[in-house]
Amino acid sequence: MSPPLVLGLTLIGSLLIGVPIAFSIGIATLVTLWVGGIPMAFIAQQSFTALDSFPLMAVPYFILAGALMETGGLSKRIINVAQELMGNITGGFGIVTILACLLFAAISGSSPATVAAIGSIMIPAMVQRGYSKDFAAAVAGSGGGLGIIIPPSIPMIIYGIVAGVSIGDMFLAGFVPGALLASMMMFYIYWTAKTRGYKGTGEKFNFGRVMRAVWDAKWALLAPVIILGGIYSGIFTPTESAVIAVVYGLVVGLFVYRELSWRQIPKTLITSAIITGTVMVIMGTATAFGKLVTMYQIPNMLANSIMGISDNKYVILLLISLIILFVGTFMETLSIIIIFAPLFLPVLVQMGIHPIHFGILLVVGAEIGMMTPPLGVNLFVASGISGLSMERVAKAILPFVLTLILGMLILMFIPWLTLVIPDIF
Repeated sequence: MSPPLVLGLTLIGSLLIGVPIAFSIGIATLVTLWVGGIPMAFIAQQSFTALDSFPLMAVPYFILAGALMETGGLSKRIINVAQELMGNITGGFGIVTILACLLFAAISGSSPATVAAIGSIMIPAMVQRGYSKDFAAAVAGSGGGLGIIIPPSIPMIIYGIVAGVSIGDMFLAGFVPGALLASMMMFYIYWTAKTRGYKGTGEKFNFGRVMRAVWDAKWALLAPVIILGGIYSGIFTPTESAVIAVVYGLVVGLFVYRELSWRQIPKTLITSAIITGTVMVIMGTATAFGKLVTMYQIPNMLANSIMGISDNKYVILLLISLIILFVGTFMETLSIIIIFAPLFLPVLVQMGIHPIHFGILLVVGAEIGMMTPPLGVNLFVASGISGLSMERVAKAILPFVLTLILGMLILMFIPWLTLVIPDIF
């Protein structure tokens, strides 16, 4: 049996019997090395090379920054601002959840962290306001997906490293798609709330109350301004901004809001370390896997097969997007980016598709995967917070998934939406 076939069959077989994705990729790589007569040291060398990267250091720091800011009371104050702005609108609490996810995503860079931070406050609040628990969990689970579209974004950092494109440009490209997808979700929430009778707070908009909430949350709202402003002004790199985010979250949580205690810091560090360790294992094994894929010229074979179907770039993009959406149901986001970016990017660039345009589509496709079983990480988090079964949350989140797929199609056929801000800068 040829090594490429062994690689594919071993990976699929491992996933089907329930082996975790990082180990499935590692097993497939090791078996293929053995069949192909390549030294086993290959996987260690490739993993070390993948992790020996300055931009990659941003990942653990953003994970830690999100955890510190969640514990330190920043997410709570962000929600208060969103509630004062939109709380009285029909379906206001659902819209507030999306807005709060947008703001918190610009701090944490992580989708599950956003679901956990915002969902733990907003799911009980929505249920208390008469929303069904299924709908409340679906809103938080889908809104948290904006965590990987709104910069800074950990998957965007990984794509920038793998594809060799500017991480700053990827961040800039995320603003318009993030705003589009958030608007589409808010419109769906408004329409559903009108149908089901989910009302707002009943309190009229009050400019004074809004300003008081903004003043109370000024340190929380300043975080994305410092992080993103420093990157785009050239004061510091995306990696350095992650370190600044950690220091900022620590100082504000400990000394300004005083909701983060010294006793909580070890637990926060341990949680962040576990998440970081998981990401790094996936990154290492997936890079070795990707190198094997390239060595056996699988991208070339795939390119020839795809080009044989059509020479229209949008047809090719549709086919690739379908593959990403399907694979996203059982593969972790970072693995999708690490494996599929080098696999499809050469073909698409040859057809005139901009690497940043494809990067945003890849990240959006991976985001949708985080909301679909069996591997939907956002579903697990929303299920844990709401106390509902995975099946119920998955059923409730389906309309949001379809809304996001529609948004992905709009971004696919109108590249300008993705490239307008990077082109300006």
